[in-house]
Amino acid sequence: ALENHWGLTRTPEGLLRILNSIDSPWLGALLDTGNFLENPYEKLEKVAPEAVFVQAKTYYGGGEWYTLDLDYNRIARILKDVGYHGYVSLEFEGKAPSDKGVAQSVSMLRSALS
Repeated sequence: ALENHWGLTRTPEGLLRILNSIDSPWLGALLDTGNFLENPYEKLEKVAPEAVFVQAKTYYGGGEWYTLDLDYNRIARILKDVGYHGYVSLEFEGKAPSDKGVAQSVSMLRSALS
């Protein structure tokens, strides 16, 4: 899976250009919810139809490099609207102690995605 990250895939257009150029059933998008820093929901909507895996970033206690206040209920609707039924992994990047931050994140994600 090709992740929306820095460089060529930092925009939906860049990521989709690569996916469409390769045009393989073996390659899809790894949708990282925390890598579109500006207008994240608009950008997530563009990439979501190609998602084969989702990384849900959370930042309890503030982030190491940056912090996004992501609305996971909204993100869940975006995924539902495109029929996504794959895995959602947690990528905890907060400064809160891991045992607390991960537990909060899992609880929040379960609520949003149920």
